Formats: sequence, structure tokens, C-alpha cells
Amino acid sequence: MTAKRTVPYAISGAGTGTTPTKTRTAATRTPPAGPSAKQGDVPPADMSPLIDGLLDAAWLVEPQTLRVLAANAQAAALMGIDVPSLCRTDALALAATPQDVAFWEAARSGVMDVADVQTVLSGSDGKLVPVLRRVTRINPGALSDSRHGVYLVVMRDRGPELRAQAELEERLSELRATLDSTTDGILVLDLDGRIVNFNPRFAALWELPEALLAERDDAAVAAWMLRRVADPVTYSKRLQGLAESSALEGTDLLTLRNGRVFERRTLPQRNRGQTIGRVFAFRDVTESHAESHRSPPSSSNDALTGLPSRQLVADRLDYALALAQREGIAFALLHLNLDRFKPINEALGPAAGDRLLVEVARRLTTTSRQVDTVSRLGDDEFLMLLHQADMQRAEGAARRVVEALQAPFVVDGVNLTVTASIGIALYPGDGNTPEELLHAADAAMVDMKAAGGGGFRLHHQRAGATVVTLRTRMKLDQSMRQALAAGRFRLHYQPQVDLKSGEIVGAEALIRWRDPELGDVSPTEFISVAERSGFIVAIGAWVLQQAVQQAAVWRAQGRQLLMSINVSALQFQQADFVDSVARALAEAGLEPQWLELELTESILVQDAQEALHRLQALAELGVKLAIDDFGTGYSSLAYLKRFPISRLKIDRSFIKGLPEDEVDVGIVNAIVNLGKALHLDMVAEGVETEAQRVFMLKTGCTQYQGGLCAPALDALSFDALLDRGPDFEQDLPDTGDWIESSS
Repeated sequence: MTAKRTVPYAISGAGTGTTPTKTRTAATRTPPAGPSAKQGDVPPADMSPLIDGLLDAAWLVEPQTLRVLAANAQAAALMGIDVPSLCRTDALALAATPQDVAFWEAARSGVMDVADVQTVLSGSDGKLVPVLRRVTRINPGALSDSRHGVYLVVMRDRGPELRAQAELEERLSELRATLDSTTDGILVLDLDGRIVNFNPRFAALWELPEALLAERDDAAVAAWMLRRVADPVTYSKRLQGLAESSALEGTDLLTLRNGRVFERRTLPQRNRGQTIGRVFAFRDVTESHAESHRSPPSSSNDALTGLPSRQLVADRLDYALALAQREGIAFALLHLNLDRFKPINEALGPAAGDRLLVEVARRLTTTSRQVDTVSRLGDDEFLMLLHQADMQRAEGAARRVVEALQAPFVVDGVNLTVTASIGIALYPGDGNTPEELLHAADAAMVDMKAAGGGGFRLHHQRAGATVVTLRTRMKLDQSMRQALAAGRFRLHYQPQVDLKSGEIVGAEALIRWRDPELGDVSPTEFISVAERSGFIVAIGAWVLQQAVQQAAVWRAQGRQLLMSINVSALQFQQADFVDSVARALAEAGLEPQWLELELTESILVQDAQEALHRLQALAELGVKLAIDDFGTGYSSLAYLKRFPISRLKIDRSFIKGLPEDEVDVGIVNAIVNLGKALHLDMVAEGVETEAQRVFMLKTGCTQYQGGLCAPALDALSFDALLDRGPDFEQDLPDTGDWIESSS
């Protein structure tokens, strides 16, 4: 038998993505052994120690029959085939490619290359297993009692490597798609000024020729850009300054020879804390730049946001005051100041700060009615004039503003979280002149900002300084977390009643908190704090779990009650929200159709497309969906028609004046007719009198909840109410309920 050089085992390049090196034995062909060779075969059991100590999967193969003589545990795990089964097969049966079949046929004849080969094997149930394989012949002299040696087959699983490579390619594809879709021209340079990447928008803005792009000549591209600018000297100095200070960032304007004006934003590119290059973002601002220099801004509108100016809102305030004094109606002023805007402006630059203010102005406008006025007073201060607004409606408007600002702002690719301090002044309670009302709103805003910001405050509540001192936001936040861990929260349930039959058909779960130090804490106090701190997600998860379990108990008792749960904006936006609902239902054993999630209009219009996807997932789960406090937000009817909503809950502020208030009558009739057109059920909230119940029944509304039936009750009192039957208006149990039931 021809001697061979010894080739030590090593799989070159495994897991590194490098091309494996091929090693060929000195003699590539070995004459086949004679028929008597089988008499000297080493039994498979004796060969197992040769491979059991290897870290990689390994077989021993008989050269003539290609039978697997032995296999280690790693090989069994890799192939999904146990060791005895592997030893009852042969290498050809495990081959999954024509190349592998040809390889083993040649190996049977003694022709074999010692090489690292990427191939695919056939595992259990025909599953394909990608491996990096090396086959080495062990000569007869290396084995006692072996007449013609064995093939040592060592394999390494390439599955993790291929999956990581596929994931990397997918991420790179997503990154490229993002760069290609942005409206800004992006250019990325390394620290030596070489081009690392750019998107098509960059090439289009600078009108780079196709031939220049094909050459990929960095110096030629830089020269082309230098020739295009109107002031090449200043342009070159700026680039030199950036090269000397890798951490420098900022925004400036470039004027080109063709008259175009680009805004150039530059910032360092970092990897693991180290600066590795620089990113330039170019935006064509020719039209806006020309407009700002063509003529002075209109005196009636803010030049940046387009909102009514300070003078115009002053005129409208005079008109609102005269109308209110003549008609005897109320109105409200909201003075809004962004929290911590100055650090954002300093960090990102004035241009980015201006873009943030424009987006804030847009969101404020979406929360207001057409009859109201949103104005920019200057810098980061805004004023909202709300016509025919009492305290309740002013608070509702302030809540919508807070919710509208919760979604992150994206400015120059940076996600920003922006909150605002809002002060509310009401006519006539807080002043009788424009100056008095403006001062009152400003003072309330300052108090809100001093308390930490991120919320609103009514001017007349400023007298309650002792309460504010006792229950500061930080204290409430800390106490809430302790209360959840200690089990101090509890749920009460407000009945939902069928207007025709008088039967209780559902319940809305409402959270209550009695603290040993703070006493009874109103949900209106701690819910807003929880929303600002993010703890509302944990509270919402607890409410979901508890309410679903209670609903399952009622179902087990034969009670067909729909359980309604309020969902906060932050909770709804969690990536695993749908999964958490499904998990709560499964753990409690409750059918999904007995759970209803109540969402506010503001949640649905912040990112309508994303909300639609999430609502569709919940609907597919079988959960019912309702819009809470309908009429106080700013719904898009186009989206409302597409949302899988089953019920509208008419806000209590419209029920309060029924049936005497003509405005409330008109609003409620409009909402009910809209619900009928959309084939939605309706629930009237805050029904306190028989006259209100009768009116809502005549409109075609289907259900109601409110004090006419019962306040929010604990589970035992709710059970007693159910047992009493439809005669629920009489002799209600004394539950010691201490807070308005609608909270």
C-alpha cells in the first residue's frame, strides 16, 4: 500500500467565513483491499474510543462497504439519529448531494482528497444538515487488527453560521432600504476621508455622473462636490475643521453655483464608543430659504409654525371674552411650555430645534377643534384658546395634549421624548380680563413645571399647595411601586346595563388604591403619574390579569358578563401587548369574546396604521374592542371605519346636560347616528337620572353605566347586586365607595 504523509486534523476557517484551504494527500489513490479484508475489520465497539473524545461530530467508515462502523454522541445529536441507527447505515445513505455521492463512490475505489468541504447531509426524516466536513484515511498500521484502515469523518455544524449570515444579510438589506428611502442625501466617510457608503438621494442632490459613480474614485467625487459649491474656500475650511475634530457636529447651509441651497447636518459615526467616521446628511431647503428671504413674515401667523401669532390670538381672546360676557358661557386658556427644550436645542442645533417645534405645533393642532385656536407665543411656548369649555372639557383637552406628545419625536434620525407643562385658566373663575386670564394660565404652568412637568394644572388648584407637597410626583411613584408589590391595589366593577331590559350585561374594571400613609388616592392623581413614569405598563398588566380572572369566575358561575378594561396609550404601544392579552386569557381559561378592551381616540390616531395592525391582531384573537370617552378626542372617520371596533362609549360630559341642554342633545344624537351608520353598539357613560336613561333609550343607544344603576362595586357587592336582579335601583349595598365611579 502506498504510504501517505501524515495530515494533522484541523478544520481551517470554521465559523470565520473564510474559504477553507484544501490539503491533498501525497498519494491520492489507494488500491482496494482484497476480499479477505473483512476478516480483519475492527469491531465497531472497539473503534468507539477513537472518536468519543473528539469535540466535533465524527464517524468511522469502512472503506470498501462505506458502512458506518462507529459514531460519537456529537454525530448523533447533529444528525438527529441515534448511534445504533447510524451504525446500521452507510455513508452513501447519508449523502444529500450528487457531489457527495460521487465523492463516496470514488472513496470506495480508494480515490480520496483530504479536504475541508462544505456540504449537506441527510439527517432524520430527510432533514438537511449543513456541515463543514473532513475525511481522513487512517492507515492499517495505525489500527491493531485492521487490514485496510478506516475513514475518519469529522464534521462541524454550519447551521448557526448560516443563520447568523442570513440574519446579517437581512439587517444589511433593511439598512440599505432605509438609506435608500430617506429624503435626505446620506454620505458616510471614514476617518481618512474615504467614502464608505452613500444613498441614491445623495447622488441625485449633487448630480453625480453615472461614470463617476462607476469609477468609485473618492478623490474625483470630492473634487466634483468642491466645484459645485459657490464658496469653495469656506467649504474646504469647514471640511478641514471636521477632519481635525472627529467629535465635532453641527448644521450649516451650503449654496451651490446653480442656486440650490442645502442644509448640511454632520455628526460623528461611532462604534462601541469609538469614532470610526463621519455621517453627512444633505437636505434641499432652497424653497424655504428663498421664502424666508423673499418677504417679511405675515403679522397674523408665526413664521416658523404657521400658527396664529401672538397678536392674532390676542384679538381672538378679546372676541371670546366679549362673547362669553354677552352669552354667559365659559371658555378656557391653556398655556403650554415644553419641558427641557433648551438642552435639546443646544445638543441638536437650532435647525433641529425648529423642526421639533413644527412637529409639536402639528400635534397640538390635531388635538383641537376647528373653533379653537392654537398659537405660538414664542420660543417653546404655545397657547390654546378653547371656546365654550368648562373645567371638565379643559382637562380633557389638556389630557389629549399630554397623550399626543407621548409618542417619540424623530428629528434628524434621533428619537426624542418631549413632555410639556400646561397651565389652565378658566373664565370667569380665574379672571375677567385677557391680562388676568393669561397671567393665571402662566402661573399654573409655572407651578406644573416646578412640580416636575409632564402634566397640567388648573389655576384654582394652586391653593391646594399642602396636598401637592404631601403627594409629590416622586412620592406617589415610589408609593405606587410599593403598593403593587404589597397587593394594596384592588379592582371595583361598575355595572353596564341593557337599556331595554334593565339587566346587567357587563362590568367595567376600575382600579382603586388605599395607602396606609397617603390614605385613599384618587385614580386621577396616580394614573397620570404612572403614565409619566412608565409604571402604567405594570399597573395595566396587573389590572388585565385580575379582571380576566374575575370574569372567568363569573363565567364559571354561569353569569354571561362582558368584562371591560381600560388600556393606556403606553400599554397599548408595548410590542408584546397582544401576546400579554392572549396569555392572560389562557391562564384564566376565559373565552376571548368575554373580554373588551377600551381605548381612547388619541391612542388610535397617534399612529393610525400601527394601531390598525395591533387592533386587527386583537380582533383575530377574538377580543372585543371599544372606543372610550368618544367625542372628546379627534377621530379620523376614515380610520374609524377601518378599525375593528365593536362599541362606542359616549363620554359622560355629553350626558350630564341631558335632556335639557340643546347642545348636548345635538351632540349625543350625532354620535348615536354615527354609531348606527358604522353598525356599532353604544354605551352611555355617567347616566345618573331616569330622564337621562329614557332619553338614551329613545336615541337607540343600547347600554348605559352610571350612578342610576350603581357606583363601582367590589366583587362581593357586585355579586349581591346580580343576585337581586333588575330591581337594582333600590337598597344598594353600602360599599364605602370613596371616589367618583367613572375614574
